[in-house]
Amino acid sequence: MAVLPILKLPDPLLRQQAKEVTRINGELQTLIDDMAETMYAAPGLGLAANQVGVVRRVIVFDVSHREGGPRDLKVLLNPCITAGEGEIIREESCLSVADFSAEVRRHARVTVTGLDREGKPLEITGEGLLAVVLQHEVDHLNGVLFIDRISRLKRGLYLRRLKKQATAG
Repeated sequence: MAVLPILKLPDPLLRQQAKEVTRINGELQTLIDDMAETMYAAPGLGLAANQVGVVRRVIVFDVSHREGGPRDLKVLLNPCITAGEGEIIREESCLSVADFSAEVRRHARVTVTGLDREGKPLEITGEGLLAVVLQHEVDHLNGVLFIDRISRLKRGLYLRRLKKQATAG
């Protein structure tokens, strides 16, 4: 397993719509293992394949480890949010958005369908933190970052700061 470099905004791969996984093979299993290793090393709660430069619909996540429990890695291929209800506002940050966090409004409960790492159908219903992580990672696969879900003013201030840092460095 390897820790992969995590792409940072404004990398254009972060804005691409990820392509469906059609073949489950050794290469995909290696990607999943490397993504898990990268997520834990970062440390993060979830990671989408396009964050490591692979434009495929693959996410890994583990919220139990964050809450003090043992590691409980989950993998979803071709995830799709099929239901959402309620509302939660929670502070979010992102491994691809350097040095920034903000409150984001999301569904409080979601159901996501997809495939597990062996290609078997899987449905996950999550509430609270799990619901937020699932929505955040599926957004990544659709080329959406959490900063797209905050006010234009806050997003603009962050993007100007990012641009200023890029020209200063």
